Amino acid sequence: MYDVITIGSATMDVFVECEDANIVSVFTKNKKSEFMSYPYGAKVEISDFDSRVGGGGVNTAYNFANLGYKAGAIFKIGDDIYSQGILKSFENTNVDLSNIIQDPKISTGFSIILVSFQGDRTVLAHRGANGKIKKSDINFEAIKQAKLVYIAPLNGESTKVLDDIVHFAKENDVIVCFNAGTSSIKKGFNYMKKILENAHIVVMNKEEAIMSTGIQVRPDTSKEKFSEELIHPDIIEMFKKLKVRDYQVIVITDGGRGSYAYDGKKFYYCPIFDGPVVSTLGAGDAFASTFCATLAKEGLDIGKALMYGSVNSAGVVSEFGATQGLMTFDEIEQKLKENPDYIYKVKCE
Repeated sequence: MYDVITIGSATMDVFVECEDANIVSVFTKNKKSEFMSYPYGAKVEISDFDSRVGGGGVNTAYNFANLGYKAGAIFKIGDDIYSQGILKSFENTNVDLSNIIQDPKISTGFSIILVSFQGDRTVLAHRGANGKIKKSDINFEAIKQAKLVYIAPLNGESTKVLDDIVHFAKENDVIVCFNAGTSSIKKGFNYMKKILENAHIVVMNKEEAIMSTGIQVRPDTSKEKFSEELIHPDIIEMFKKLKVRDYQVIVITDGGRGSYAYDGKKFYYCPIFDGPVVSTLGAGDAFASTFCATLAKEGLDIGKALMYGSVNSAGVVSEFGATQGLMTFDEIEQKLKENPDYIYKVKCE
């Protein structure tokens, strides 16, 4: 019996930091885009280098176990030097790996993370085995034995198993937490709706919510800071479209502006928890999985779950690596005691 089973990707992440990286902003009438650039044709010196395990399936399994949950993981890897590194990284954890899939014919996922001086990053990702999960690979009996199944973003052919997983979980009274990814979202809202209908908790960032719903957040009415409106009216419209079942909780993260949640009766807003930023990789996984874990622990206290998720993701971004800086519940609670002014806000519909 598991408290939680995580399903998602597993990668070996190589972090590259270069002081010569430039951040270039490009403006159009309705859009602002930012790019990381390097001198074309030049040999660029690296100022820092590191390698860590990562991927949504790995990161969230680590986090649930660190928070005290009996966790199992389902992810697909090859049989190469990168898979050996991933498996070795779990040696000192309580995560059960008996349900992972290993295929010697496919390479393990691999990413190069280019880190800017601002702490943000651009990821060059080779999906490898992560994009090759098949229905026959999944141990559905393990899912049936779990209280909660956490589905991290899947990509490539692996998105085909989503529908089967969420339907099976729902039929067997397993809570589904779905962290949407762009591969699923690109299939269109009609496809996404089938997944959403069977998910109890849905987490996505603002850009993913825009892609999912087709609703743009108009820059002429954007609020840079918390105001009486609490949440941008266009984000409220996103919530209304994404929430397709009464029992669902929908969460939208908005980068440096914080996070929002909607349960059908109330809107919640939580600012980010301030702290140093070294790398933002893994922040979303830490936030979403901590949110789900806190709801299970605290009895559907949505506001507290947003705060716990923000504190834990702040710990992750303060260090290199997607699983470095993760906190226990006691450590998160201590951080909140030390910052009594940090609080969420609520607005009734």
